[in-house]
Amino acid sequence: MQILFIEYPKCSTCQKAKKWLDENKISYIDRHIVEDNPTKSELSEWIEKSQIELKKLFNTSGMIYRQMQLKDKLPEMSVDEQLELLASDGMLVKRPLIVGEDFVFAGFREKQWAEKFLQNVQ
Repeated sequence: MQILFIEYPKCSTCQKAKKWLDENKISYIDRHIVEDNPTKSELSEWIEKSQIELKKLFNTSGMIYRQMQLKDKLPEMSVDEQLELLASDGMLVKRPLIVGEDFVFAGFREKQWAEKFLQNVQ
């Protein structure tokens, strides 16, 4: 299974998630979210294949999200406009973002990750 791990290296949650992947010997392709921000087409593809809600991809605790007052603006925006916005700045995207063949996880939830990656390990 090819896994893409999209992170902001200074983010403590990303560091914790990366450590978890390494400790569990799960290989991944590492991608810096600011230097190589997800594109609109990637985001659209990931939402479609994983059935993740678009709003779950927004970093709601981020400074830019708050400065832009997106909590109030997002409900008025179309899906296309939201995708454009996410693709415009990696700091708007919830992280870490982990993408596999049939799933996308936004944020690090150890239990969710363990269920997905460690299911055959006992």
